[in-house]
Amino acid sequence: MSVPIILASGSAIRAQLLKNAAVPFEVQVARVDEDSIKAALLAEGASPRDIADALAEAKARKISSKMPEHMVLGCDQVLDFDGKIISKPKSRDDAFDQLCAMRGNRHMLLSAAVIYKDGQPIWRHVGQVRLRMRDASDRYLQDYLDRNWDSVQHAVGAYKLEEEGVRLFSRIDGDYFNVLGMPLLELLNYLTLQGVIDQ
Repeated sequence: MSVPIILASGSAIRAQLLKNAAVPFEVQVARVDEDSIKAALLAEGASPRDIADALAEAKARKISSKMPEHMVLGCDQVLDFDGKIISKPKSRDDAFDQLCAMRGNRHMLLSAAVIYKDGQPIWRHVGQVRLRMRDASDRYLQDYLDRNWDSVQHAVGAYKLEEEGVRLFSRIDGDYFNVLGMPLLELLNYLTLQGVIDQ
């Protein structure tokens, strides 16, 4: 087996996806100021897709500067609601407001991945999924947050599709792995072509 890739993320679900797919990897969490990067790009009028890509690249670049001989994978996910970015909720009340705004409407999750090696980007992909929330009642949303707040307080959009959050939706168009935060199939195709994992 070849040298493992470095996952520049502390995300437990991304690590689990790679582990489940039998991809050899190590974790080195990239410390980047996501809020500053996002604010600067928003000020320049960058699209949500470009912001997701830039955040993933910043993480990969940070770890690649310390470990240039390795393939370093940076990932990020952005929620695009009517052209505006919805971030992780700042509080439970903020989460409730986000869910109320999105219910009955469509939004898009953009899941970006960038691989760096020798200090340069060598691969990138942004997967997208369109999701429609059902028109849930205020009471259900409050009860949902009561039951799930510990789990979803750090989740973009205040939901996890792999948990009770799936009940918030009436339709999902796109790859489930992108919802979880990684364009896994495209990544595996690239790693296979590069001989990083067995064909």
